[in-house]
Amino acid sequence: MLERADTPLHMESTRLFAALSYGATSMAMVFLNKAILMEYSYSMTLLTVQQIATALLIHTGRVMGYTKAKALSMDTAKKLLWVSLFYNANVAFALASLKGVNIPMYIAIKRLTPLAVLVAGFFSGKKRPSRQVSLSVILTAVGVLIAALGDFSFDLFGYSLALISVFFQTMYLVLVEKSGAEDGLSSVEIMFYNSFLSIPVLLFLIVATKEFPDSLSLLFAKSSSLSFLVILTTSLIMGIALNFTMFLCTIVNSALTTTIVGVLKGVGSTTLGFVLLGGVEVHALNVSGLVINTAGGIWYSYAKYHEKRKKLPKTTLDVEAHRK
Repeated sequence: MLERADTPLHMESTRLFAALSYGATSMAMVFLNKAILMEYSYSMTLLTVQQIATALLIHTGRVMGYTKAKALSMDTAKKLLWVSLFYNANVAFALASLKGVNIPMYIAIKRLTPLAVLVAGFFSGKKRPSRQVSLSVILTAVGVLIAALGDFSFDLFGYSLALISVFFQTMYLVLVEKSGAEDGLSSVEIMFYNSFLSIPVLLFLIVATKEFPDSLSLLFAKSSSLSFLVILTTSLIMGIALNFTMFLCTIVNSALTTTIVGVLKGVGSTTLGFVLLGGVEVHALNVSGLVINTAGGIWYSYAKYHEKRKKLPKTTLDVEAHRK
């Protein structure tokens, strides 16, 4: 776990930095992934390379003394196994969906995660959510439907992959909340376990899905292109940075803060998505649906924030800061 800051001001600065860095990195990563997938369509291989690079970087840093990450524990690895599998399934399907779905619609579909979480909570016996939370997630879903009707680049396969990604993200969030398996681990240690546990499964999948060896051949062929190498290297670095800032934001702030930052990031990404990397034909239904979807996302974050404030004494720090 991260060490406590010496002063309240230092702690607030750390929290602000974690939130801003996660928001900026997350926004940049959407566009980087879309850009590289336009040139290199093997999303599973891309994710595998990213996880191998992450594991090697952290392991090297630990051996050389640059990080205080603890050595691998099989007990901890067992606790995090399913968390890691669901996390990577979410990322893999999200990357694959970006090949056929434009950025604004991708972000809109990913905002269905709270709805999926509520449905999962209903079947697992959790208490009913507040009226504001329920209405906000319904508004978000309605926005997706309206925007899809106005999406002239509609790709059924891409939409299906994005929805599957929402399912796996939901399972990941529910499992993390139930297991508490990440208690006591730093953001770097969580990243290492996530990468270590992912590599064998991803290697199996790129062979089973027949991405390999064509993906490797194309990677070598593309390596002569400077622009591709720059995008690939930047994507790998930013992928590592995204995981780190996401876990860091959750540890020093809370899971709720990370969710709110994600929604606000989505507003900026949706706006930029209309003008960057193409693929979006502006239509009244499309724009209206995205506006409704974004409003629902902001409303959801607002409602959840006030729910948390009501549950916690004013003098108490957010308990979730030490749960994730």
